Amino acid sequence: MNILVTGGTGFIGRWVVGRLLRDGHKVWVIDNLANSSIENVNEFLDNKNLQMVKIMDLKDRESLHELFRETTFELCYHLAASINVQDSIDDPETTFNNDTVATFYLLEECRQQQVKIVFMSTCMVYAKASDEHGIDEQSPIKPASPYAGAKIAAENMVLSYFFAYGLPAVVVRPFNTYGPFQRTGGEGGVVAIFIHNKLKGVPLNIYGEGTQSRDLLYVADCADFVVEAGYSDQLNGEIVNAGTGKDISINQLAELISKEQVPIHHIPHIHPQSEIQKLLCNFQKAEKTLSWTPKVTIEEGIQQTEQWIQSTFHRKEPFKS
Repeated sequence: MNILVTGGTGFIGRWVVGRLLRDGHKVWVIDNLANSSIENVNEFLDNKNLQMVKIMDLKDRESLHELFRETTFELCYHLAASINVQDSIDDPETTFNNDTVATFYLLEECRQQQVKIVFMSTCMVYAKASDEHGIDEQSPIKPASPYAGAKIAAENMVLSYFFAYGLPAVVVRPFNTYGPFQRTGGEGGVVAIFIHNKLKGVPLNIYGEGTQSRDLLYVADCADFVVEAGYSDQLNGEIVNAGTGKDISINQLAELISKEQVPIHHIPHIHPQSEIQKLLCNFQKAEKTLSWTPKVTIEEGIQQTEQWIQSTFHRKEPFKS
């Protein structure tokens, strides 16, 4: 197939691109590089099926229209987004424009050519898990930040194009994803930040009491889930979760990563109003419809992530955090 990946040089995006190339598809990548680097896809640049890596903002409607006019796509994975919760609180307009308005522009192009779209949403749209059953696709949502609100709005637009126009579309809600190529600074995930700090010999800082829990999904498993959601026709017009079905408290995670090599500190929460106390995924729908289950344990994932972050310290141009 001819496949477009927006945000394809980003953390999850570059893993999705890698999987699609391994599967033999022709892949076009667009990204504005606001949260990523071309270096993330360096290993794919010699692949004959990688058709284009274009620096482009989705809000540039003329360039977006030209891309769709030049190429007939069969599938679009829409991963481009502003992802930082605190940034969305400080500057909600930018997040809304990048996550909701830009999605609308892309939907309009997909509608003209009937290009199936897989929209990357987030577990941050949910309220907390209320029991050990975990959060399934019917669980209550709670837009506790403008980031979550923008994603919910974009989800609804994507699904409306399925119901109004018959556009093949699926919304994916992966839980907290981590692994190699994730940023280790402010927009990175807690695993990457903790590992980076440990390797640098500095304390691990936990916001609040650290009792909040997360369902941590290794990025290769996440990419497989996202790609499979695009391949399947069973989920058109639907929302589907991905996670491990196990959660870990941030205190436990810090201990697992630090291995008593660096101290652990608790600091005041910078956005307590947007905290979700318990994120635990119920992924039975993905398992049933896509035959997808996570393969990498938290211990294996942390080890592989630590090896990768360690390798970035030895580059001539260190990984930008």
